[in-house]
Amino acid sequence: MFKKNEIIKAVIDGLGNDGEGIAHIDGFPFFIKDCAPGDRVTAKVMKVKRSLGYARLISVDEPSEDRITPECPVSQSCGGCTLQHISYDAELRYKDEKVYNCLLRIGGIEREILDSVREPIVPSENVFRYRNKAQYPIGADKDGKAVAGFFSGRTHHIVPQEDCRLSPPEFGLIIRTVLDYIDEFHIPVYDEMTGKGLIRHVLIRKGFATGEIMCCLVSASAELPKLDELAERLIRIPGMKSVCLNINPQRTNVVLGSRTVPVSGEPYIEDILCGLRFRISPLSFYQINSVMAEKLYAKALEYADLNDVGDIDKVSEKTISGDVISGPLSQDNVIWDICCGIGTITLAAAAASKNSFVHGVEIVSDAVRDAERNAGLNSIQNVDFTAAAAEDYLPEFYRNNPDSKADTVILDPPRKGLAPEVLNTVAALAPNRIVYVSCDPATLARDLKLLLSSGYRLERYRPFDQFARTGHVETVVLLTRQNT
Repeated sequence: MFKKNEIIKAVIDGLGNDGEGIAHIDGFPFFIKDCAPGDRVTAKVMKVKRSLGYARLISVDEPSEDRITPECPVSQSCGGCTLQHISYDAELRYKDEKVYNCLLRIGGIEREILDSVREPIVPSENVFRYRNKAQYPIGADKDGKAVAGFFSGRTHHIVPQEDCRLSPPEFGLIIRTVLDYIDEFHIPVYDEMTGKGLIRHVLIRKGFATGEIMCCLVSASAELPKLDELAERLIRIPGMKSVCLNINPQRTNVVLGSRTVPVSGEPYIEDILCGLRFRISPLSFYQINSVMAEKLYAKALEYADLNDVGDIDKVSEKTISGDVISGPLSQDNVIWDICCGIGTITLAAAAASKNSFVHGVEIVSDAVRDAERNAGLNSIQNVDFTAAAAEDYLPEFYRNNPDSKADTVILDPPRKGLAPEVLNTVAALAPNRIVYVSCDPATLARDLKLLLSSGYRLERYRPFDQFARTGHVETVVLLTRQNT
C-alpha cells in the first residue's frame, strides 16, 4: 500500500473530470494535477484512500507530445485553467471522450447507439480572451496590500492575477483601478475567517458585440467609503457603461448577495446575440463565451426543428438528420424553455418560429425581469416568462392543467442538472422533441437515463468547447418521442 510523502514514478494514461492527470501503478489510480496524457513523471503522494490516491507533481521526466508551455505564468497554481499545459487538439479529444464516456457509463446508452448519433466537438474560435464575465475575489497580501486573482484549486487561497488570459485586457485595467482605490483610501478587504472587512469580490462583464462594460463591486456593507471617487475613475474607462454595488453581508462562500444598487451609469449592459439585443444585469446568467454561444444556440434550435434557423456550419441549406428542416409550425405549437435565464434561447426560438408560443421558466427573478425587457427590446410577443423554481412550478402547472401537451421542450439547467420532478413532468407533457443543453456531462447522462426510460430516443448529440483551457464542456442533445 502506498504511503503519504512517498515518491512515485508514473506514466499518465488519462485525464480526470477536471483535467487532472490519471496514472495507474499496479492497477492503483493516482490523480496528479498539471499532467498531460503520455507524460512520464515523478510525484509525491499526498493522500491515499481505499481505491485511489492523490499525488503532487514534482517533475516531468519525459514530456508527452501533447505537452506545451502554458501562456499564463500562474496557470499551475490558479484553479481556473486546468488545461493550458496541453495542446488544444489534445484538449478537444479529451472533452469529446469525456462526454462520450459519461453517456456510456452513467447514462447506460449502448456504444452502438452513441457511435451512430455522435457529432464531432465544435472547437472554440478563440482559445484565449473569450470570456465576457469574470469574478475576482479580493484579498490582502502579507504586507497588507490589496490583491485580486482567482482561488487556487479546492482552496480559498487567492492566486494574484490581474490579467487573466481568458478575459479581455480591459478587465485587468479595471481590477488595477479598484486595487489602487482600496490601497489609497485604506478600504478594508473582507476576511472570510473573521467575517470582517468590506470589499469581497469584483464582478466584470463585457458585451462583445456592443463593447459595453459593467463593473460590480461586492461589499459586505452598503456604506463603502469614497465610492463616488471610485465610480468616477471607473466610468472614464472606455466602454464602461455600468458601475454597481452588490451588498452581501452573509458569512457565505456565495459570491453575490440579493441586493444590487446602481452607482454610476445604467444598472445593466446590453449585448447582441443571434441577431437579438439582450439586457444583462449583475445577477443574470449569460453564456460567458458569446461567439460560441451563438453556435451552441443555433444547434439547439436546429435540433428543435424550428424554421428560419441557420446551421452551425453556416451552410445554405438547413438540414437535420439529413432532411430539410420543416416549414412554419402551426399556430398552436407550444415550446417550453426550462431554466431560461435572461431569455436568450427563449427569444431566439420565438423569433425563429413566429407561429409558436414559447414559455420560459427561470428561478432568478432578476433574470426574468431582464427576459421580459429583452422581449420588449426585440418586439417579440409570442413568449412569456415565469419566475419560479422549475421543480416547484412545472409539477404544479401539470396538476392544474393535466391535458396540457408540448411540442418541444428545451432544457438548459445549471451544472447540477434537473430534479426528477422536472424530468417526469417534461415526459408527461409528451413533447415530440426534447433539446437538452448541458454544461456538465455527468448530470446530463444521469438526466438522459430517466428521459430515455420514459419513452424517448437519443437522436443526436454534439459537444461544444465553450470553456477553452478548462475542464468544462457544453453539450447539446436531441431526444425524440418514440411512437407507443
